[in-house]
Amino acid sequence: MPLARAQASQEDEHSRYLAGRRSTLISVVINVVLTAVQLVAGLIAGSQALVADGVHSLSDLVGDVIVLFAGQRSRKAPDHDHQYGHQRYENAASLMLGALLLGVGLVMLWSAVVKIEDPSLVPQVKPIALWVAVITLIAKEALFRYMLAVATRIKSGMLIANAWHARSDAASSLVVAVGIAGNLMGYRMLDPIAAMIVGFLVARMGWSFGWNALHDLMDRAVDEDTLAAISQTLTDTPGVHGWHDLRTRKMGDGILVDVHLEIDGELTVAQGHRIAMEARRRVMETHAVMNVMTHVDPIESCAGAGPTR
Repeated sequence: MPLARAQASQEDEHSRYLAGRRSTLISVVINVVLTAVQLVAGLIAGSQALVADGVHSLSDLVGDVIVLFAGQRSRKAPDHDHQYGHQRYENAASLMLGALLLGVGLVMLWSAVVKIEDPSLVPQVKPIALWVAVITLIAKEALFRYMLAVATRIKSGMLIANAWHARSDAASSLVVAVGIAGNLMGYRMLDPIAAMIVGFLVARMGWSFGWNALHDLMDRAVDEDTLAAISQTLTDTPGVHGWHDLRTRKMGDGILVDVHLEIDGELTVAQGHRIAMEARRRVMETHAVMNVMTHVDPIESCAGAGPTR
């Protein structure tokens, strides 16, 4: 049975990897097309906002490449130098993606501010820019919905972050379309203002991704709901009369758990070990937990015992 569960787990992990890789490759193709179209159309039409959105799409493309690389590397088995596996590649990829977005956003902001300070630098935008902006908006919103559905199904934090990145693209494309439309109506300053808003959105998203990834790399604990669910699973395990010093840390999309289990001291070592292994099995099968390190604390009496922290 343990062998069958291990094989099923490996097959499930491989299916998750293939689904994530497929969605990311689709994103790569779409972003290649959108980047080329936006940059060319933006330069021809004289729209800074559309060029900024094109640069944003280019950063998406780079982000997709980082995600593909990290997804492949994180699947490597533990080795001599990485005895707990390589799942932190996903956290590192999210940190890199956040830094990339933050840098791109700040450059966009600076460029837009320069033009706002000197209105003579703002040209009249050509209508083709609006058509490209609307098509881009539709494509990015559709990409977001597809990627989020896949990421949620396979429970990948890195892919969820990448999906929401696509949603930020859709939001920025909406702002760009409004700015271009305003420019075409005679309000020329709306185009660089739209570019500035896009820059702010990109920078804020980059800061959020980078900050969260940095905390995960520093062994951040799971959220309170997840902790409560793991605690309940331990409490419900037959033979476990209490627990304390429950600690968690995130590793990629997985969780590592350490806990002291309070078990009847009258039991044999073998019986106590079986109870601890059962608690470990239940936690790993019920939650996204990679490993549970248990320490058995014998107690003299089971009467009135309950979970302690």
